[in-house]
Amino acid sequence: MEELSFFVGVIGNVVSVLVFLSPVGTFWRIIKHGSTEDFESVPYVCTLLNSSLWTYYGITKPGAYLVATVNGFGILAEAVYVVLFLVYAPRKTKAKTGILVGIIDVGFLAAAILVTRLALEGESRIDAIGFMCAGLNIIMYGSPLAAMKTVVSSKSVEYMPFFLSFFLFLNGGIWAFYAFLEQDIFLGVPNGIGFLLGTAQLLLYAVYSNARPSNNSISQGLLEQGLQK
Repeated sequence: MEELSFFVGVIGNVVSVLVFLSPVGTFWRIIKHGSTEDFESVPYVCTLLNSSLWTYYGITKPGAYLVATVNGFGILAEAVYVVLFLVYAPRKTKAKTGILVGIIDVGFLAAAILVTRLALEGESRIDAIGFMCAGLNIIMYGSPLAAMKTVVSSKSVEYMPFFLSFFLFLNGGIWAFYAFLEQDIFLGVPNGIGFLLGTAQLLLYAVYSNARPSNNSISQGLLEQGLQK
């Protein structure tokens, strides 16, 4: 059972790395254009917090080093995205992003670590960190719902990138299975939800993939927004 759990966790790490790298196309475009255009920094700021909390969880819980390693990579990737956003964003957006980073990625994270380290110990500490991680993960997995609504209303999948939906499906399924093997409810619940949402997106893709795409000029921007989320 331990060998199977380790094997599934390694596969989960590989898929998660691909998910973390999915915004590379967006930032290559930002670098080429020298501007963040209409893209938002919030998804990257929140994902940085999410990766930081899961890394803390993986370090705190015995035997959860696979969770810590992949999310450690996530911290590096998201930190690069946030820095690039700060470099190329307009002054007003840059200020907003800096404030968000200070409040969410520095303030909230520091408070969470201090409270759990000073006020809690043992299983209570692990449970508290797990609740925070699971709650934030559920919120983030829910972000594609807007893209799914757009697909249904427009009857076109141009607003929902296939590979992003596929990797969310794969990522959620693998980590939910890993959580089942490890009996980890904090990993299992959010990733189970992610697996179901990914399945729903792939079903929508199958239904609307042959529909005639819209010529709406904002389609490419929405596509990139889907990638960054």
